[in-house]
Amino acid sequence: MTVDHRQHHLESLRGALSVVVYPLQWLVDLPGSTSEWFRESLATRRELQEDNAALHTQLLMLNSELQKLESLEAENRRLRALLDSSFQVGKRPMLIAELLSVDMDPYRHQVEINKGSLDHLFEGQPVLDSQGVMGQLIHVGPFTSTAMLITDAAHAIPVQVNRNGLRTIALGTGAIDRLELPHIPNNADIRVGDLLVTSGLGGRFPPGYPVAEVTLVEQDPGRAFSHVLARPRAMLDRSREVLLVWPEELPQPAPAEMTAPAGTPKTTEDGPPESP
Repeated sequence: MTVDHRQHHLESLRGALSVVVYPLQWLVDLPGSTSEWFRESLATRRELQEDNAALHTQLLMLNSELQKLESLEAENRRLRALLDSSFQVGKRPMLIAELLSVDMDPYRHQVEINKGSLDHLFEGQPVLDSQGVMGQLIHVGPFTSTAMLITDAAHAIPVQVNRNGLRTIALGTGAIDRLELPHIPNNADIRVGDLLVTSGLGGRFPPGYPVAEVTLVEQDPGRAFSHVLARPRAMLDRSREVLLVWPEELPQPAPAEMTAPAGTPKTTEDGPPESP
């Protein structure tokens, strides 16, 4: 022991003995280590399954939130464009509304919005979007209103060519992407690509707001008028938010004249009633 403690001559012997004894130690520890391995394996599998389920749920929630954010981002872009377009209307009062439903009748182009008479809307009020004129209100209820689009076959709007001021009427054709400009002489200065804007005549639509773009001009020498078609600037089949504007001064009905019954004396400004 003294020689081993001082000079470490038995190190090689102890190493050889440890190699011989190791299999015995491994066999003795095998049952315990095996049971521990099974227990850890089962616990790890259960934890992995729970973690997998939690991560799957979290992924679904995050995907749902991402879709909501994408929808909000798209709505934000539409509202920004709509608010930017409101500067073209000037200082007129305005209100943003959302579409509730679309009339599926192929012969009528009408939509319903979520604003009504409680928001001071009135029949004939112009409806716009971020690109141009959409139409006008034809029915106003307390909470909802119905708007007729400019492409409805029963709709007409006064317009003028932005390039030269040529005035005409844009009629709805029943097609969502087409307007007709009737009674334009063959010698009129109108070209494909001309921008049509509201003329402001009648005081219903604000002047200078985009309506459509000329897409076809056919001049037949055998006819007195040209065949002219235009495509609406407003996104009639895609807009979800609309802009409602008011005229600068709403027309007030004239008071009815008071008529006195026959035989009743009339009063004068400076004196008592005149004798009949």
